[in-house]
Amino acid sequence: MSANAANPVHAALSALDAIQLTRRLIDIESITYNECAVGEFLAEFLASRGFVAEKMAVQQDRESRCQGERFNVYAQRPGSVPEVVFSTHMDTVPPFIASSEDSEFIYGRGACDAKGIIASQIAAAEQLREEGIDAGLLFVVGEERDSAGAKIANQSPRGSRFLINGEPTDNRVALASKGTLRAEIRATGKMAHSAYPELGESAIHKLIEALARVLAIDLPVDAEIGPSTLNVGLIEGGRAPNVISDHAVAQVMIRLVGPSAETRMALEAAVAGLATVEYMLEIPFMRFRHLEGVPSMVAAFTTDVPWLGAWGDPVLLGPGSIHVAHTPHEKLAKRELLEAIDLYVEVARRLVSGKA
Repeated sequence: MSANAANPVHAALSALDAIQLTRRLIDIESITYNECAVGEFLAEFLASRGFVAEKMAVQQDRESRCQGERFNVYAQRPGSVPEVVFSTHMDTVPPFIASSEDSEFIYGRGACDAKGIIASQIAAAEQLREEGIDAGLLFVVGEERDSAGAKIANQSPRGSRFLINGEPTDNRVALASKGTLRAEIRATGKMAHSAYPELGESAIHKLIEALARVLAIDLPVDAEIGPSTLNVGLIEGGRAPNVISDHAVAQVMIRLVGPSAETRMALEAAVAGLATVEYMLEIPFMRFRHLEGVPSMVAAFTTDVPWLGAWGDPVLLGPGSIHVAHTPHEKLAKRELLEAIDLYVEVARRLVSGKA
């Protein structure tokens, strides 16, 4: 009898197919606030692979479509305290797109953001376990909206020294990730008949002028990371074409390359006398460690990492391109998925051994 046959857990580990696991995960719809089914699948799957899988309850949101509870999934080898934990998110942006594949790519919603990453992290954790290195697995909900799962997980760390967070970085280690400052710019006015504009005060006209000033702001630039960027993503207001508008609002998102204080002051100065600013969300700019010999990049997007500080010193790394994430053409190269497994194993080894 072979060693594998005598050890059913070992035999099960050798059978993991990361490509097929990615497709199974893609085919479970898990748009944010509807992650319950994929969470149940992962908890059962990880238990079948010899891990102890735990559900971390996350409060339901008013938009939730889950029939049962909403939760993160954490898994580890029985009785272990992993020094390194792999983490990424289970939720996706809409709409749901079922999986497909050809000889080169896996397609579908979540292929690279982040269900292929989940599969590669599970495979890496299993390989490390075979080598005697314990690695935990933390899969969270809500990353695409409010990082609710990460914030809950951060209240219950498991003693790890390092966190390897997965996002599509083309298998390059991120030196930094830009932060986010989301603001609502609101103007008020006075309604009147549009034939007599002197009797009213147009909130829309005030908002347009305020936004022109906002777009002219000289935003901070970091010599290594690059410029801050600004997007006016949504504008609403008015009553009718023949009514002077009494309200107008725009939502603005700024990608930060440092602390937000200077940007906040510039934004408020730009709209002064025309509109007010209310800040809806801030995710801080983050710098990460450099890993010698591993190609690097700067992530212009935000991640769950700022909310997972209690889980250890972070590394941001994963297969796939952010340029196809959130698009109808989301895909992940099979070669890149398999390379990610080896890369995750190597990075974990280096972190645990102190050779990173």
